[in-house]
Amino acid sequence: MGKNEYLPLFETRASRGRLLFKLYVLTIFVAICMILVYRVSYLPVEGAVEIWSWIGMFFAELWFSFYWFITQLVRWNPIYRYTFKDRLSQRYEKDLPGVDIFVCTADPEIEPPNMVINTVLSMMAYDYPPEKLSVYLSDDGGSDLTFYAMLEASRFSKHWLPFCKKLKIQPRSPEAYFRTALEPLDDPNKAKEWLFVKKLYIDMKFQIEATTKLGKVPEEIRKEHKGFREWNFISSRRDHQTILEILIDGRDPQAMDNEGQPLPTLVYLAREKRPQYPHNFKAGAMNALIRVSSRISNSPVILNVDCDMYSNNSYSVRDALCFFMDEEKGREIGYIQYPQAFENITKNDIYCNSLNIEMEVDFPGIDGNGGPLYIGSGCFHRREALCGRRYSNENRVDWKEVNDRKVKESAGVLEEVCRILASCTYEANTEWGKEMGLKYGCPVEDVITGLSVQCKGWRSMYFIPERKGFLGLAPTTLLQTLVQHKRWSEGDLQILITRHSPFLLGHKRIPLKLQLSYCIYLLWATSWFAVLYYLVVPPLCLLRGISLFPKLSSPWIQSFAYAIFANRAYGLVEFVWSGGTIQGWWNGQRIWVFKRTTSHLFGFFDAIRKLLGFSTSTFVITTKVAEEDVSERYEKEKMEFGVSSPMFNILATLALLNMFSFVGGIKMLIMDVESKVLDLLALQIILCGLLVLINLPIYQGLFFRKDSGRMPTSVTYKSIIVSLLACSVALY
Repeated sequence: MGKNEYLPLFETRASRGRLLFKLYVLTIFVAICMILVYRVSYLPVEGAVEIWSWIGMFFAELWFSFYWFITQLVRWNPIYRYTFKDRLSQRYEKDLPGVDIFVCTADPEIEPPNMVINTVLSMMAYDYPPEKLSVYLSDDGGSDLTFYAMLEASRFSKHWLPFCKKLKIQPRSPEAYFRTALEPLDDPNKAKEWLFVKKLYIDMKFQIEATTKLGKVPEEIRKEHKGFREWNFISSRRDHQTILEILIDGRDPQAMDNEGQPLPTLVYLAREKRPQYPHNFKAGAMNALIRVSSRISNSPVILNVDCDMYSNNSYSVRDALCFFMDEEKGREIGYIQYPQAFENITKNDIYCNSLNIEMEVDFPGIDGNGGPLYIGSGCFHRREALCGRRYSNENRVDWKEVNDRKVKESAGVLEEVCRILASCTYEANTEWGKEMGLKYGCPVEDVITGLSVQCKGWRSMYFIPERKGFLGLAPTTLLQTLVQHKRWSEGDLQILITRHSPFLLGHKRIPLKLQLSYCIYLLWATSWFAVLYYLVVPPLCLLRGISLFPKLSSPWIQSFAYAIFANRAYGLVEFVWSGGTIQGWWNGQRIWVFKRTTSHLFGFFDAIRKLLGFSTSTFVITTKVAEEDVSERYEKEKMEFGVSSPMFNILATLALLNMFSFVGGIKMLIMDVESKVLDLLALQIILCGLLVLINLPIYQGLFFRKDSGRMPTSVTYKSIIVSLLACSVALY
């Protein structure tokens, strides 16, 4: 081995060139202090409306300042990690550990089977010894359509895996690869094989889609595999026995691809469901897979991904093992979180779903403060950490011993045993869902589970590879985006206000700066009041001629102007640096307003209701398919409304309120011959004007669009009535 024997398998580097950032933080901090001093010094002494409006502005700005401080704390010390896969191969190629890969799906209608198997096939095709890979699909929909697709995928994998390795292709999802790849015309033999494998895939895809559209598996196909008999005893998707089938047994010497090489183990699981037992998707699905896989393969490393999150980088497993198998620091690592990325983001990211700032800016900062959150997908776990074991300095992993696992039972016996492990009653009165596996009772079971792992002494690390590790599908409508963020903000607030808070659970267990770093997301739901106040009170006060900001002639205006301009300008630079566009940044400002006045508002009250025992948490699955006309509008970056929703009622009302106030402010300017209005109310008029620009898609949806994606008529009428009523009250 030579000198490489003593070299680390990964290294950590701090970000360079932070002088501009620190100068920005210092100057903004000074401006914020001046703004707060102004609020305290110039409190009105007359008029109840004026006094209480001013006090509300002070507390709103105090909240913005506090959240800004938390954000800068997170971004103060970002770090980046780099792996050395060549060193890993030189030292451990013969002793690489087994890796279990969990893929979770729940509904074949919103998560099409063809999409699911593309994710599965991409996982099976990792550049890794296939006999050490085991891929498990949890189908919480209990659908024979998904099982049929998995059966077809197991057959196709015998051609796909050797094809991937022979041509060294990227990515290794057949759909993603053939969508953009060109036939290799320089080599006739490769071209022939390329066309052959592509035809196999297209035929398989056609058969699966035709069967899915039909809604049932034809009888002649059901006779091909004994597993289909299980569906003869199913009464409904929410009331059925455990279905477990080992489609490929990697231990079987006969499990070979068409080149004579071993195949990964492939397992289908639909865990038992009964009406009298809690469902707990997705945590329950993950915990069932942990129990089942411990009996079949028991690999020390687990990767979990959502069913739409296919592997875009065939070296991701080796990258992750560079962390786990590092001789000095590897033993203390509980999980490695990869960034989430999406392949269907439009050019200007109309719904701000790319998460570029979170993945490229926030998470490296959180990593520098003690370790990233676990965000539910694209995460490699140490099995013992996920199963609840506490870290000890005496933990030493002998990878040769870990790999010496010989399961003697036949596939049939294993299936019977594992059906018991995935039953509803197996985890009753146990620590599963509490201290073992993923935690139950929270919409963001991933975040709370990651925090628990960290509090047991394990380190977490964040890794951004040169080639994105995983690519998924982002929501394609506004309502899907808002509902998704509502679930996230609700779950995050539940964590903050319960015993699972990082300040309680993490006290003396994780660094204080990491506890504070969690707050950048845990405080999402509490931001609604300050934002809503800023969007309602200044416009209404503008109609009454009440000034809430300094005069243009006042020196105090400089602090407000600098804080607003510098903060937005730095955010724009940050967004473009993270791969976005200027229009994308503007779209992000719009969605920032939309989320905080709807998603976070509803998330806040649902979390409080849950705390008081008036409701229970539910997991809403984001649909992964869209109707053709919806997809066309999404690609053209036309905002999608289309259905009635309380969230749209709020957005439309706020948009109209600010438009009426802006018109009223312009009218006052025109009628004011002495320019007193401009000096007194300029900032409020500018604020309303900016909000009018932000809400342009709302106005188009309310009044100008004729397609099915327009704002529903009921929403238009309600928002007009409420906004006019609010303006009337303000005026009279």
